[in-house]
Amino acid sequence: MNANRFDTHEVTNQSPLFADINLYETDLPLKDAIRTGGAEEASLSAFGSRTGSAQAFNTARLANEYPPRLMRFDEKGFHADTVEFHPAYHEWMRVSMQAGLHCSTWESNAPHAAHVVRAARVYMTAQVEPGHACPMTMTHACVASLRHQPEIAAVLEPKICSRSYDPSFTPMSGKAAITVGMGMTEKQGGTDVRTNATTAEPVEGGGSGGEYILTGHKWFMSAPMCDAFLMLAQAPGGLSCFYVPRFLPDGTVNPLRLQRLKDKLGNRSNASSEVELQAAHGWLVGEEGRGIPAIIDMVTLTRLDCAVASAGQMRMALALALHHTRHRRVFQRRLIDQPLMARVLADMAVDVEAATALAFRLAQSFDADPGDENETAWRRLMTPVTKYWVCKMAPALGYEAMECLGGNGYVEEGLAARLFRELPLNAIWEGSGNVMCLDVLRVLSREPETAGRVFAQIARGASGDTRLAAALDKISSIAADTAQLEANARVLVDLIARTAAAALLHVNAQSTVSDAFIATRLDGGFRHTYAAGARGDTKAILYRAWPE
Repeated sequence: MNANRFDTHEVTNQSPLFADINLYETDLPLKDAIRTGGAEEASLSAFGSRTGSAQAFNTARLANEYPPRLMRFDEKGFHADTVEFHPAYHEWMRVSMQAGLHCSTWESNAPHAAHVVRAARVYMTAQVEPGHACPMTMTHACVASLRHQPEIAAVLEPKICSRSYDPSFTPMSGKAAITVGMGMTEKQGGTDVRTNATTAEPVEGGGSGGEYILTGHKWFMSAPMCDAFLMLAQAPGGLSCFYVPRFLPDGTVNPLRLQRLKDKLGNRSNASSEVELQAAHGWLVGEEGRGIPAIIDMVTLTRLDCAVASAGQMRMALALALHHTRHRRVFQRRLIDQPLMARVLADMAVDVEAATALAFRLAQSFDADPGDENETAWRRLMTPVTKYWVCKMAPALGYEAMECLGGNGYVEEGLAARLFRELPLNAIWEGSGNVMCLDVLRVLSREPETAGRVFAQIARGASGDTRLAAALDKISSIAADTAQLEANARVLVDLIARTAAAALLHVNAQSTVSDAFIATRLDGGFRHTYAAGARGDTKAILYRAWPE
């Protein structure tokens, strides 16, 4: 019996399911970014096969169709403050922790270019199930902040660096592996964490590494089933950073009272909660009044993941569109063979390659020796620039890909709709677009030598290209207008990102891609329509982007 035949019709002209795709081996721009970053990791191919398998796509679907459920009380009416997840979520957590997404750069045997290798895994994971990547990202990033308090870090790091997964709600002393989250945002302040109202009262004098009692609330605390959190609260000496475990040293539950789970647009497999700290216990990380400097190291690493994940999601959106249009026939021709559709897809492919190159160049800067001033400068300035530009582009590209699929892209059975709901997240979390722009302005005003080192690297990549030289001149002109600098911040940051991406492509990418990007991206700002100004060798660009 023909499985495609119904009582009234036979199903024809539908693209086959997009599954069992090796997300590494079929992604030439990703493989080039890995090589450019100085990494070569044979296991990435196996990971690409695993994350692109039909099973992986299905478990991702289940984790999102059956979102987490808050259990505030147990059957006897006592506080439970736990969250239940579908088994598919736990399977993704197990796979990602086994792959070291939460710890690989901190391990004693970490490979050369460890951040670039890890970024490749984040890039592929985010294409299929990005929700669980939230606790992966936070657990990985927390180590940088915990090391401000070495005695706390010494206890936690061995458990953070375990590649097993233990979801049990039990004291850390009985667990080989843990995850760590973050709680900064409050209702009244949002991004302006200096207005946080949660208080921290010292116990027996407090001080670095000392105990405090925290009272207040957090409007967003993601992944509430983590074993511990880093939080900001107002100590007597000012806004400070605290390590807050779910269980206290005596084995009792720390009073973090979960109020509700957020009903989010996307990221539905991940639990994001509101929580009240009802005299919860926390231990000071660093010094009183130095909370932001302590936690900013964690935030910076999470911003890297935001950019890498968004680039990966752009890649998946493009791959879905290419796969569908390669099989779908309209007006007696395959969609991919129609000049207008081909131009749209090629234009999207150019942006995906640029986003990938810029995100992995940022990851490369995290691998550099701490004494490398050029790489330190790139990391400082280009973290907000890259997060701004890549995360800002992603939703527009995701929408265009959805339109390429037509109605097949708009229904919830497929990946495109879920992906589209996910795409705005990274531009909002860990600092919205305006926050990233203001951070760039701080670098320009307070650390001009940092900006100078970055622009010099971009200029070297330009290799005499007059269009890139003109873009650098325009950057200098906008930055020099201090009276309008804040108002023009988005224009400036967008231009820095496009110029840096153009220089990277000019040096490392195929000329068909770099020429198309330089010819179409340096003249204008953020574009809302693909193919409006596309040029170049469309067939060559599409051949390079094929996901099969």
